[in-house]
Amino acid sequence: MKVSEVEFQNMKEDIVKDLISRLIEDRGFSLQDAFDAVYTSRLFEKLNNPKTGLYFQSSGYVYSFLLDELENNKKTKVE
Repeated sequence: MKVSEVEFQNMKEDIVKDLISRLIEDRGFSLQDAFDAVYTSRLFEKLNNPKTGLYFQSSGYVYSFLLDELENNKKTKVE
């Protein structure tokens, strides 16, 4: 299914809003930290690419990838 650029942007923005909200509610991130975590993630780069199809997925599914990335980054920084 092909979507317009506007539809793609809207779908992506909805997921990003959900990701930020979940980080704040579930993980206790501040608003700034949640924004930074999402917008600087490798996941966000993939979400920006319509070829990945991530914008079609549920925000919960995408959130699981973000949590994995954040956890892996945390382990890397400690080591």
